[in-house]
Amino acid sequence: MEFNELFVLRWVHIVCMVYWLGGEWGIFNTSVYIVNRKLPMDERRRHMETAYRIDILARSGIILLLPLGLHMGTIWGTQPFAGPWLVGMWILAAGWLGLCVSAFFYRETDTGIRLTMLDEKIRFVIIPLLAICAISSLLGHGPFNAGVGQKWFSVKILMYSGALVIGLYLRFVMREWTMMFRELAKGPNAPVEAKLERSLRQSRIVAYCYWVLILTVAFMGAVKPF
Repeated sequence: MEFNELFVLRWVHIVCMVYWLGGEWGIFNTSVYIVNRKLPMDERRRHMETAYRIDILARSGIILLLPLGLHMGTIWGTQPFAGPWLVGMWILAAGWLGLCVSAFFYRETDTGIRLTMLDEKIRFVIIPLLAICAISSLLGHGPFNAGVGQKWFSVKILMYSGALVIGLYLRFVMREWTMMFRELAKGPNAPVEAKLERSLRQSRIVAYCYWVLILTVAFMGAVKPF
């Protein structure tokens, strides 16, 4: 049987999308118990730990989707960068993924917080870069090819950058929860509990938008409407 590179990349891409969407749904439902004041603190911390373990799969999927998408774009002819550029992109993505996984293993420590903040800074660079490249390509200036039947790729990249913005906000929320749980571990703290509950209410609205955007990104890649 002949090896088909595109089919394998597409399969991994689908798996990453499943982890992304499913992981965010799992975190959303687990968070309800994290902020429940009626539960013992130990149980709330167990739910927080569960959220971390689900979240690492979603975070890994988000990161891997970028090099996978750009690699497939090279095969489809929607993005022209191949060869050494493609290898370099995978090396950088592997480093980013390694940083994300390291932050997970050092979670709830000062080192973990610093690694998480570094991960966030990387997104501050990648998000505008992807958005600018996508918009420029749709306007006909490159770097992606956006001819007839190719515009879906740039639109998908633009939506993906938008999803990263929402994901970045939710990363802030989880980091803030980690800090608040440190305070709650010292004893009952009504102001912190109220802040935690308020944070969850705000995040719920954002999460709904996040799911819709993730599904739209998946639709764009599967259907390629224009």
